[in-house]
Amino acid sequence: MNPRKGPSKAETLRDVCKALLDDKRTHAKRIVRNVYPFHPAVPDKRRSDPGSMMRVFLRDGFIDRYSGERLVFPGIMRLLSFYMPTEFPFHPNWKMTNTHIAYWELVPTVDHIIPISRGGPDRDSNLVTTSMMKNAAKANWTLEELGWSLHPPGDVQRWDGLMQLFIELIRNDPRLLGEPYLKKWHALASTAP
Repeated sequence: MNPRKGPSKAETLRDVCKALLDDKRTHAKRIVRNVYPFHPAVPDKRRSDPGSMMRVFLRDGFIDRYSGERLVFPGIMRLLSFYMPTEFPFHPNWKMTNTHIAYWELVPTVDHIIPISRGGPDRDSNLVTTSMMKNAAKANWTLEELGWSLHPPGDVQRWDGLMQLFIELIRNDPRLLGEPYLKKWHALASTAP
Protein backbone atom coordinates (compact mmCIF):
# COMPACT_ATOMS: atom_id res chain seq x y z
CA MET A 1 0.00 0.00 0.00
CA ASN A 2 1.21 3.47 -0.89
CA PRO A 3 0.86 5.55 2.31
CA ARG A 4 0.38 8.83 0.44
CA LYS A 5 -2.33 7.65 -1.94
CA GLY A 6 -4.10 4.85 -0.11
CA PRO A 7 -4.52 1.36 -1.51
CA SER A 8 -3.81 0.70 -5.17
CA LYS A 9 -6.66 -0.33 -7.42
CA ALA A 10 -5.56 -3.96 -7.23
CA GLU A 11 -5.32 -3.76 -3.43
CA THR A 12 -8.80 -2.24 -3.30
CA LEU A 13 -10.18 -5.22 -5.21
CA ARG A 14 -8.27 -7.52 -2.86
CA ASP A 15 -10.04 -5.85 0.08
CA VAL A 16 -13.39 -6.25 -1.69
CA CYS A 17 -12.72 -9.96 -2.22
CA LYS A 18 -11.73 -10.41 1.44
CA ALA A 19 -14.97 -8.72 2.53
CA LEU A 20 -16.92 -11.08 0.26
CA LEU A 21 -15.06 -14.07 1.74
CA ASP A 22 -16.10 -12.86 5.20
CA ASP A 23 -19.70 -12.70 3.90
CA LYS A 24 -19.70 -8.89 4.20
CA ARG A 25 -21.25 -7.97 0.88
CA THR A 26 -22.49 -4.60 2.17
CA HIS A 27 -18.95 -3.72 3.27
CA ALA A 28 -17.58 -4.86 -0.12
CA LYS A 29 -20.05 -2.59 -1.91
CA ARG A 30 -19.11 0.31 0.37
CA ILE A 31 -15.40 -0.15 -0.46
CA VAL A 32 -16.12 -0.07 -4.18
CA ARG A 33 -18.41 2.98 -3.88
CA ASN A 34 -15.96 4.93 -1.73
CA VAL A 35 -12.55 3.87 -3.05
CA TYR A 36 -12.99 2.68 -6.65
CA PRO A 37 -16.40 3.94 -7.78
CA PHE A 38 -18.02 3.40 -11.13
CA HIS A 39 -18.64 6.67 -12.96
CA PRO A 40 -21.08 6.07 -15.82
CA ALA A 41 -20.40 8.32 -18.77
CA VAL A 42 -23.13 10.12 -20.61
CA PRO A 43 -21.74 10.02 -24.13
CA ASP A 44 -21.87 13.14 -26.26
CA LYS A 45 -23.12 12.77 -29.84
CA ARG A 46 -20.28 11.81 -32.16
CA ARG A 47 -19.48 13.55 -35.44
CA SER A 48 -16.75 12.54 -37.84
CA ASP A 49 -17.56 13.88 -41.26
CA PRO A 50 -14.62 14.52 -43.62
CA GLY A 51 -15.03 18.31 -43.37
CA SER A 52 -14.68 18.41 -39.58
CA MET A 53 -11.83 15.89 -39.75
CA MET A 54 -10.03 18.05 -42.33
CA ARG A 55 -10.36 21.08 -40.06
CA VAL A 56 -8.55 19.17 -37.28
CA PHE A 57 -5.89 17.80 -39.68
CA LEU A 58 -5.10 21.35 -40.84
CA ARG A 59 -5.09 22.74 -37.29
CA ASP A 60 -2.66 20.00 -36.21
CA GLY A 61 -0.49 20.31 -39.32
CA PHE A 62 -0.92 16.63 -40.27
CA ILE A 63 1.07 15.62 -37.18
CA ASP A 64 0.13 12.60 -35.07
CA ARG A 65 -0.39 14.33 -31.75
CA TYR A 66 0.28 11.08 -29.85
CA SER A 67 3.62 10.24 -31.52
CA GLY A 68 4.79 13.50 -33.13
CA GLU A 69 5.16 11.73 -36.50
CA ARG A 70 4.10 13.18 -39.84
CA LEU A 71 0.89 11.85 -41.40
CA VAL A 72 -0.29 11.84 -45.02
CA PHE A 73 -3.43 13.38 -46.51
CA PRO A 74 -6.04 10.59 -46.97
CA GLY A 75 -6.61 11.32 -50.65
CA ILE A 76 -2.96 10.80 -51.59
CA MET A 77 -3.00 7.32 -50.10
CA ARG A 78 -5.96 6.20 -52.19
CA LEU A 79 -4.49 7.89 -55.26
CA LEU A 80 -1.35 5.76 -54.81
CA SER A 81 -3.53 2.65 -54.56
CA PHE A 82 -5.40 3.70 -57.69
CA TYR A 83 -2.15 3.91 -59.66
CA MET A 84 -0.42 0.95 -57.97
CA PRO A 85 -3.09 -1.55 -56.82
CA THR A 86 -0.60 -4.42 -56.49
CA GLU A 87 2.31 -2.51 -54.94
CA PHE A 88 0.17 -0.27 -52.71
CA PRO A 89 -3.06 -2.25 -52.18
CA PHE A 90 -6.16 -1.06 -50.36
CA HIS A 91 -9.17 -3.04 -49.18
CA PRO A 92 -12.48 -1.14 -48.63
CA ASN A 93 -12.80 -2.70 -45.15
CA TRP A 94 -9.11 -2.13 -44.37
CA LYS A 95 -8.48 -5.88 -44.25
CA MET A 96 -4.90 -6.18 -42.98
CA THR A 97 -3.96 -8.96 -45.38
CA ASN A 98 -5.11 -6.88 -48.36
CA THR A 99 -4.12 -3.33 -47.35
CA HIS A 100 -0.66 -1.77 -47.33
CA ILE A 101 0.49 -1.15 -43.74
CA ALA A 102 1.05 2.52 -44.63
CA TYR A 103 -2.71 3.03 -44.35
CA TRP A 104 -2.57 2.13 -40.65
CA GLU A 105 0.68 3.99 -40.01
CA LEU A 106 0.13 7.20 -42.02
CA VAL A 107 -3.56 7.89 -42.70
CA PRO A 108 -4.78 10.55 -40.29
CA THR A 109 -7.97 10.29 -38.33
CA VAL A 110 -9.33 12.23 -35.40
CA ASP A 111 -9.47 10.94 -31.86
CA HIS A 112 -11.14 12.20 -28.72
CA ILE A 113 -8.45 12.92 -26.12
CA ILE A 114 -10.99 12.08 -23.43
CA PRO A 115 -12.95 9.25 -25.08
CA ILE A 116 -16.65 9.79 -25.74
CA SER A 117 -17.26 6.50 -23.91
CA ARG A 118 -15.62 8.04 -20.83
CA GLY A 119 -17.68 11.24 -20.95
CA GLY A 120 -15.45 13.32 -23.23
CA PRO A 121 -17.15 16.02 -25.29
CA ASP A 122 -17.32 15.92 -29.08
CA ARG A 123 -15.72 19.34 -29.52
CA ASP A 124 -12.65 20.49 -31.41
CA SER A 125 -10.89 21.17 -28.09
CA ASN A 126 -11.13 17.42 -27.32
CA LEU A 127 -10.10 16.26 -30.81
CA VAL A 128 -6.60 15.58 -32.10
CA THR A 129 -5.10 14.17 -35.27
CA THR A 130 -3.60 10.71 -34.96
CA SER A 131 -2.83 7.70 -37.11
CA MET A 132 -5.28 4.87 -37.51
CA MET A 133 -2.82 2.61 -35.66
CA LYS A 134 -2.50 4.92 -32.64
CA ASN A 135 -6.26 5.47 -32.62
CA ALA A 136 -6.84 1.71 -32.50
CA ALA A 137 -4.25 1.30 -29.74
CA LYS A 138 -5.69 4.11 -27.64
CA ALA A 139 -9.29 2.93 -28.01
CA ASN A 140 -11.27 3.95 -24.89
CA TRP A 141 -8.28 4.71 -22.65
CA THR A 142 -7.16 8.10 -21.35
CA LEU A 143 -3.68 9.46 -22.00
CA GLU A 144 -2.86 9.09 -18.31
CA GLU A 145 -3.89 5.43 -18.28
CA LEU A 146 -1.62 4.72 -21.26
CA GLY A 147 1.27 6.90 -20.08
CA TRP A 148 0.99 8.95 -23.29
CA SER A 149 1.23 12.70 -23.72
CA LEU A 150 0.24 15.15 -26.43
CA HIS A 151 2.85 16.39 -28.87
CA PRO A 152 2.51 19.96 -30.10
CA PRO A 153 0.67 20.53 -33.36
CA GLY A 154 2.63 20.96 -36.55
CA ASP A 155 2.60 23.82 -39.01
CA VAL A 156 0.64 23.07 -42.18
CA GLN A 157 2.86 25.58 -44.02
CA ARG A 158 5.86 23.32 -43.31
CA TRP A 159 4.11 19.93 -43.74
CA ASP A 160 0.75 19.68 -45.48
CA GLY A 161 0.55 15.89 -45.53
CA LEU A 162 1.30 15.92 -49.30
CA MET A 163 -2.01 17.69 -49.91
CA GLN A 164 -0.58 20.04 -52.57
CA LEU A 165 0.99 17.08 -54.37
CA PHE A 166 -2.43 15.43 -54.34
CA ILE A 167 -3.99 18.51 -55.96
CA GLU A 168 -1.23 18.57 -58.61
CA LEU A 169 -1.65 14.87 -59.37
CA ILE A 170 -5.41 15.34 -59.81
CA ARG A 171 -4.77 18.36 -62.06
CA ASN A 172 -2.47 16.19 -64.20
CA ASP A 173 -5.02 13.36 -64.40
CA PRO A 174 -8.61 14.72 -64.08
CA ARG A 175 -10.10 11.25 -64.68
CA LEU A 176 -9.22 10.57 -61.02
CA LEU A 177 -12.19 12.79 -60.09
CA GLY A 178 -14.37 9.93 -61.33
CA GLU A 179 -13.48 8.12 -58.10
CA PRO A 180 -15.94 9.38 -55.41
CA TYR A 181 -13.41 9.09 -52.57
CA LEU A 182 -10.78 11.08 -54.47
CA LYS A 183 -13.37 13.64 -55.58
CA LYS A 184 -14.50 14.21 -51.97
CA TRP A 185 -10.95 14.74 -50.68
CA HIS A 186 -10.05 16.88 -53.69
CA ALA A 187 -12.95 19.22 -52.90
CA LEU A 188 -11.73 19.53 -49.30
CA ALA A 189 -8.09 20.04 -50.31
CA SER A 190 -9.03 22.64 -52.94
CA THR A 191 -10.87 24.79 -50.39
CA ALA A 192 -8.26 24.43 -47.62
CA PRO A 193 -6.55 27.68 -46.63
